[in-house]
Amino acid sequence: MDNKKIKMETILILLLIGLAAGFLGGLVGIGGGVLIVPALVLLLGLSQHMAQGISLAMILFPVGILGVINYYKNGYVDFKYAGLIALGFFAGSYLGSKFSLSLSQDTVKKIFAVVMILLSIKLLFSGKK
Repeated sequence: MDNKKIKMETILILLLIGLAAGFLGGLVGIGGGVLIVPALVLLLGLSQHMAQGISLAMILFPVGILGVINYYKNGYVDFKYAGLIALGFFAGSYLGSKFSLSLSQDTVKKIFAVVMILLSIKLLFSGKK
């Protein structure tokens, strides 16, 4: 997958995934993979393993390196995708944290709960394999 040129539409989707994941991370403190993995599967049709490998590669150093190595050895990491998501995540985490700090703790807790419920329902009932 690394040798393939990425379409502009895919680049924008990857940046938006990163931005949204970073925003939610900054807003409610969730790990990016909670949004990144389902988004890669549902929006780009990637396999679960590929999505997990890319998500780990995005956070590569230091916490994910051993997992990334295993996924990479099995062909499930695309560093271009991971880099674009990381770029969006960088900006999104800043914006999300700024927004979160302007809200009450109760509101942030409710946003977190709704996001988790919606993502769970969408992933559970998605028809994609």
